[in-house]
Amino acid sequence: MTDAPRPLSGLEITECASFVAGPTGGMTLAQLGADVVRIDPIGGGSDHRRWPLVGDGDGAADADSYYWTSLNKGKRSIAVDMRSDEGRELVVALATAPGENRGVLVDNVVGRRWMSNEVLVAQRPDLVHLRVQGYPDGSPAVDYTVNAEIGIPGITGPEAVGSPVNHALPAWDLVAGLTVSTGVLAALYERSRSGRGAYVELALSDIALAGVANLGWLSEVAGRGSERSRHGNHVYGSFGVDFACSDGGRVMVVALTPGQWSALCEATGTAEVFAALATALGADWADEADRYRHRETITAILKPWFASRDRAQAGAELDAARVLWGKYQGMGEVVAEHRAGRHAVLADATLPGGAEAITARSPMRWNGDHGGAGAAPELGRETDEVLAARLGLSAAEISALRSRGVVAGPRG
Repeated sequence: MTDAPRPLSGLEITECASFVAGPTGGMTLAQLGADVVRIDPIGGGSDHRRWPLVGDGDGAADADSYYWTSLNKGKRSIAVDMRSDEGRELVVALATAPGENRGVLVDNVVGRRWMSNEVLVAQRPDLVHLRVQGYPDGSPAVDYTVNAEIGIPGITGPEAVGSPVNHALPAWDLVAGLTVSTGVLAALYERSRSGRGAYVELALSDIALAGVANLGWLSEVAGRGSERSRHGNHVYGSFGVDFACSDGGRVMVVALTPGQWSALCEATGTAEVFAALATALGADWADEADRYRHRETITAILKPWFASRDRAQAGAELDAARVLWGKYQGMGEVVAEHRAGRHAVLADATLPGGAEAITARSPMRWNGDHGGAGAAPELGRETDEVLAARLGLSAAEISALRSRGVVAGPRG
């Protein structure tokens, strides 16, 4: 890792957002070099102590949140009483501070007149303002509610399950966060050419709807007139499924292309069997649709090969034939791989309370370099330096604000 400046060095951004989408967008921009100042209420917002916590929240009221500290690493933190008039004035001043590389706000604040785009652009007409919403009308939603509404839980899980199966990963939140960073950079590019600011509204429900529509899933249902059924761990429309090995380990094997299918047949010694079967069934194994239609038959033929090998042996033979596969493992195994130096994108961090955490650098390797992960944040740690640097307040003015409870430093 080098100390070379990151591509967004010099850009100053104000973030006033909670939970996943907005903070992910700010973190992405911070890891690319932007100076992101995060504004939280004094004592922390509703996500400040969200699980997972250090020690699983076993009685420590001030236990650090692995969640909050990782999503907000690399940012500077300021704690403000946003219920007071003075606090609100500070937030507006930070968001609209003058300067060519300033005037960028990411928030998910809905329904607060004092922080409306209309009020903000009155202070800075060329403001780049990206607001994350639940629904386009501003009503609330989270990943787990919008995912339910677009039908994903109905096609997730084993075939025999009749109830919806939620996905543990907040995928739409993460996609929304990356869209936040894309929207900010697009608006800044437009401002650099025209001098105009932009108000970009991004609804989580729209992210989810766009995702399933762009994959063709809504068109499929509209065309066939019925919902897609569950297929367990089978890859839809091609061949891919999990297999159990002799030691109890499991692997996921996928053959999307004719080359990947040939590699799988070579590794398992089943080329002649499948050639004969193709004639009997009238199937063309080079066609992924035929591999999907006959997925259960293919799986039954391949199962004994995996069942006669432990996972290490199966993996070695699959690798030798260049088969597309992956092993099922727990997160504890991922931690062990990290400890062995396997994953350059992962990094260790020390949290404000002294606990050690595992976090991540930017997935983007900029000229071969992930860059630093960014220091773990502490609520209000940079309050004084931000107010001095961005708003030009004196030490006496900052001290007065602190004495009136308008702002706070670390641990309140």
